[in-house]
Amino acid sequence: MNSTWHVLGAGSLGGLWATRLFRAGLPVRLVLRSTNRLAEYQVAGGLKLVEQGVSRIYRVPAELADATEPITRLLVACKAYDAEAAIAEVAPRLSTGSEILLLQNGLGSQQAIAARWPESRCVFVSSTEGAFRQASFDIVHAGQGHNWLGEAGQGEPPPWLAELEAANIPYSWTHAVMSKLWRKLAINCAINPLTVLHDCRNGDLLAYREQVHRLCNELSELLVACNQGGAADGLEAEVLRIIEATANNYSSMHQDVKSGRRTEISYLLGQACQAAHEQGLEVPELSGLLQQIQAFLRGRGLPED
Repeated sequence: MNSTWHVLGAGSLGGLWATRLFRAGLPVRLVLRSTNRLAEYQVAGGLKLVEQGVSRIYRVPAELADATEPITRLLVACKAYDAEAAIAEVAPRLSTGSEILLLQNGLGSQQAIAARWPESRCVFVSSTEGAFRQASFDIVHAGQGHNWLGEAGQGEPPPWLAELEAANIPYSWTHAVMSKLWRKLAINCAINPLTVLHDCRNGDLLAYREQVHRLCNELSELLVACNQGGAADGLEAEVLRIIEATANNYSSMHQDVKSGRRTEISYLLGQACQAAHEQGLEVPELSGLLQQIQAFLRGRGLPED
């Protein structure tokens, strides 16, 4: 019998994974963090997923963190700043040899979680899939992408990858997952904060090509210094390609700020600047950008970390 996929975080990516696993006939349970949230979910009747303009509701079972069923496989799709605390709420339910899949942006939260729960197998996931929420439990699959899974310790592929295949979740198991995570961090650092400061869509950053160029130069130097040279190859070209391919989109950080939500800046730009400091590397563009975005957030009453 297949292990249940407990999904912690019913946002865009968590909901996208949950619905695809559920419709493939696999056992899935959403873990919601409050009675109010559970009541809202029951009123909604399930998770709505919109794909290519077609919407369908999937009645994925849901429960609270304090339910009693043991958890053997936990997919954590919370924001980076919420992930560790969210896992702590369900930690008493984690079974011996449990697996925790971490779908967070940036770096830092994954390492903290792996250190706190060393008895669990922590699988890091770097995703380029596009999804956003129109409303609570109402998710749009906006763009095909890919999911790279792996462990910092380069473990062997788990047998449940076949379940991702059955659910049509695009994936690859990689021994270079840290390179994938660093690459995504660098791309986000070059795009997301600028869209907030300039209050613009991704495509409008083409008007700030010189600033993007300087940021990519520093990010490439940082990646090399952190022994992630492969993640530095062609970085600026990919950043520009993404800016053009998503020209009409607002970045996730821009959307967070507009909605008055906390951003993941400390796990993106903050992590990059911290890594540079540890390497003794001067990064004036990145440091200056971090100071600007922190001042911007403070001015709007939002957390700067």
